[in-house]
Amino acid sequence: FFFFFFFFFFFIEKLFSSALEYIRPSPRLFHRALQHIVLKAKQSESESMTTESYDKDVPAGRHVHRRTREKSSHHNQKLNKTEKKKFGNIRRLRRTVSRKSLELLNDGKRFREDLTPWMKTIWVKLRLNSRRNLTDQKDYLENVYAPQAKVYDRMRAKGFLWGRKPMLASCAERLTDSYDSRRQSQLGDLVWVDLGGGTAENISLMSKYIPLKCFKSIYVVDLCSSLCDIAKQKVEENGWTNVHVVEGDASLFVPDEGTADLVTFSYSLSMMRDPFNTIDKMFSYLDPNVGVVGVADFYVSAKFDYPHRQMSYFNRFLWKSIFDIDNIELGPERRQYLDHRLVRVFEYNSSGTIPYIPFIKAPYYTWVGVPPTDANVERAEAEEKRSRPMTFPPTFIYSVNWEDPIVDKPILKIGPEDVVLTLTSGGCNTLHLAAHGAKHVASVDLNPAQSALCELKVQAIKRLEYEDVWKMFGEGKHENIAEIFESKLAPWLSQGSLNFWSKKLHYFQDGLYYHGAMGKVLLAVYWLQVVFGYRKKFLRFTSAKTIEEQREIWTSFWFVKLFLFMPNLVFTFMQYILTLIFLNKAVCWLGLGVPPRQYNLIGSDGRGMCEYAGATLNGAAMNTLMSNDNYFYKVCLTGSFTKDSCPEYLKESCFKKLKDGLVENISVHTDYFGSVLALRKYTKVILMDHVDWLNDDLVEQLAAGLEKQVVPGGRIIWRSASLNPPYTKVFAKHGFEVQCVHRITDKEHNGCIDRVNMYASFWYADRKTK
Repeated sequence: FFFFFFFFFFFIEKLFSSALEYIRPSPRLFHRALQHIVLKAKQSESESMTTESYDKDVPAGRHVHRRTREKSSHHNQKLNKTEKKKFGNIRRLRRTVSRKSLELLNDGKRFREDLTPWMKTIWVKLRLNSRRNLTDQKDYLENVYAPQAKVYDRMRAKGFLWGRKPMLASCAERLTDSYDSRRQSQLGDLVWVDLGGGTAENISLMSKYIPLKCFKSIYVVDLCSSLCDIAKQKVEENGWTNVHVVEGDASLFVPDEGTADLVTFSYSLSMMRDPFNTIDKMFSYLDPNVGVVGVADFYVSAKFDYPHRQMSYFNRFLWKSIFDIDNIELGPERRQYLDHRLVRVFEYNSSGTIPYIPFIKAPYYTWVGVPPTDANVERAEAEEKRSRPMTFPPTFIYSVNWEDPIVDKPILKIGPEDVVLTLTSGGCNTLHLAAHGAKHVASVDLNPAQSALCELKVQAIKRLEYEDVWKMFGEGKHENIAEIFESKLAPWLSQGSLNFWSKKLHYFQDGLYYHGAMGKVLLAVYWLQVVFGYRKKFLRFTSAKTIEEQREIWTSFWFVKLFLFMPNLVFTFMQYILTLIFLNKAVCWLGLGVPPRQYNLIGSDGRGMCEYAGATLNGAAMNTLMSNDNYFYKVCLTGSFTKDSCPEYLKESCFKKLKDGLVENISVHTDYFGSVLALRKYTKVILMDHVDWLNDDLVEQLAAGLEKQVVPGGRIIWRSASLNPPYTKVFAKHGFEVQCVHRITDKEHNGCIDRVNMYASFWYADRKTK
């Protein structure tokens, strides 16, 4: 395998070298061509100057004299003779050599400069690997990196050391954490030690995440002389007065200050011959209270490892064998020792491309930890790997909650001692509960994408300013989302959320609320408005100043008139056709989030889906004002919120309360509802319409769990698509007093029980004390 691997790259290198030699012009011809271009440019400039001076003397509207044109032609012939005498008979280039052509030639030359040392490096590594016992580590590093030192950073910049930026961003965020006053007070006096820092490229990268003036001293420690020379040159060119390049062994180094606030290993820990002593030595000067350690490297997992690290036998063997050629030890022992000595606060495992090698991705990890003596950190369990259920789409279903929190508020009566369990959905109501002072809000969803959305909202509130949060979740678009995500949000997200959002950031470029399962339905609604010429009218509908104006616009739509005044026989036939095509079980589940069991509950009340949907929309349109109140349908019709009509967490006053600390009371779980229910006792539980989704056995299990985990006097609330859901009797049997708040058929509500108006009934139940 290694024999084939080497000769494959040897053949590729020769192929590219030959091709570049073939297409590269000879130096003499290239030099003559450039001189010719310069001469022609000067000639054009002199002609334009002659024309300008002549135009000043010639009256307007007069033609240039023939004698002048002949003189100019004679001048050109004279220049042509001068060219021939100086350059010989060369082909006129004119437009055949463009600036773009020269750029391509330079790119080809640069590509050859990059590729040649890469291939030579592979040859050196193979030879040194066969006699590794004959060279010490310093000699080995020098022989490997000396040929590529000048192009080292450029080679890696093409995409190889993928974990380096995430590691530096995560470390920078921990050092500047606004929720930790200890760290804020130390900015300006920080000491950073970069072990195996090579060319000091990490210093350049770190400056994008934290000002270098925040560090009193930065030490770049490396054993390779050639890389240290490049680092010293870079320090001098950039004027980094606080950066010191140290050529030496990382296992022996101690900073002059005696302590360090940040220690990093950027793809160096796996190359160290004595990594455990290096880590132990690091502990002798790492600040025990606020120190941060960051590691980025390639890896293979142990045979039995944490879920997000775990690899198959083939991958473990393959990558360990390949990197062994490079004298890089990818075993899991180094990271396990870090886990043992430090408290892990961030970890991301992924794979990245390798320059000039297609279709293959090398596994890498980013790891950040703090000392166990840090009083603000507790050791947490490794994150579980959660996959979406097969029946769920590969994205979130809901981008907003579809339960009206204003109606919930007087029923729940959230207080400072309440521990609340809620389903996540779009995450809006989770934030609403925290903003109203709940002691703790546990938010759970079985769909990992819904958890990722809620987690992003939580971290955005904690780490970003109001205007950035508004652009992301109010307007649904942000022009700098990639930069903000990399530097501010990604360092605080879980592995599952990072996996999701690293592939879905384009949502914030196209419009967040046109993505997700329901978003695709809204996108279809948008194009229907455009195709049938109703877009402007719907915008007037959503921006009407009064309810009377809104009703007038709503009832002027032909389809609304048809729905309201259609004869029963015709309506029955139309409902059958529309249900069959647009409101069948598949569309309702994948597009609207209505599962088959809930679909059947609606039918059990004698209602068809077409009539159900029509009554929902008509009730909301006739009784709630979209422009400043009903943000649910505002976002459906326009693709964004306004500051007058938006969820409460997007209002600046609520945002400030959350950012000041209330958002810290939220925990997000990707799990079954019953599993999170069993974790602690709760005073309030919000079931949303979750029980509509469950079969009889699961309803029985849920009721038993609620009986056990809800404290006496605690309250649960839920909504149902049915007027009389059958499971209310099950809750009563398990120690709850059940009450119906309202039904859609109640006359006093006029067909509209809240701003969403999507459910047929709303219920609560109190846990009996005895």
